[in-house]
Amino acid sequence: MRHHRTSILIVDDHEVVRNGISSYLEKISDFHVVGEASSGEEALNMVAELIPDIVLLDLIMPGMDGIELLSRLRRESQVYVIMLTARTEETDKIVGLSVGADDYVTKPFSPRELVARIKAALRRMQAGTNSSTEGGVLAFRHVRIDVEARQVTVDDQPIDLTTSEFDLLRVLAENRGRVLSREQLLERVWGGEYFGEMRVVDVHLGHVRQKLTHPDLIATVRGVGYRFDDEVL
Repeated sequence: MRHHRTSILIVDDHEVVRNGISSYLEKISDFHVVGEASSGEEALNMVAELIPDIVLLDLIMPGMDGIELLSRLRRESQVYVIMLTARTEETDKIVGLSVGADDYVTKPFSPRELVARIKAALRRMQAGTNSSTEGGVLAFRHVRIDVEARQVTVDDQPIDLTTSEFDLLRVLAENRGRVLSREQLLERVWGGEYFGEMRVVDVHLGHVRQKLTHPDLIATVRGVGYRFDDEVL
C-alpha cells in the first residue's frame, strides 16, 4: 500500500523563492508540493480546494499580506502553518504567532532547516497514534482530550485548537498538577532541535486559555512555568 505523502502549499510572492523550495521538497519522497500561490487571495482559494497538510507562508506580500491571510485562514482552517519571514525583530514574529502561525523560519534559511521543521511538525501531528494514555483519552471535570482523535471538549462543547495549541494542552494535561517550564514545553512540543523564540509558548497558551473558557485551568507559576489544574474524573 502506498503511504501518504505530506502535501505542502507554498505561499510567497517571489517566484524564485517558491520554485526553489518546491524543487527541493519534491526531491524528498515523503513530500509533495500540491500548489504554489503568489498572493493571499490565491492562497485562500487553494487551501480550501487542496486541503494541504502544511502551509509555508511568507509574512511580507503585497496586497493581502501573510498576517491578514493567516487571520482569515484561522477562521475556517486549523492547517499547520510555518511562517517564512525575513524580519528578525521579536515583535514581528510574535504578531504572526499570535494570529495563529504554528512555527516560523527566518530568511535566509537552509532547505535542511525547513525540512527539519516540517518533519518535527509531522511527528507532532502523528503523536496521538502513539499515545500511552489509557484509551487515548484524558478526562477531567471540565476538559476532555481525545488524544488519538486530537479532539477537545470543554463542558461537553467541542473547541477548535491548532496543532500547537492541542499539543501544549495535551502535555500539560498529561502532567496535571506539575509545573512545566517553557524550556520543557518547547522540548516536548516543538522538539529538542527548536531554536526559535521561547515566547512561542506564551502566545499559544494564551490562545488555549481563551478557548477553554476556564482560563484558571492553566495556572502561571511566575518565574517557573505553567500548570494544568483541572480535576480528574
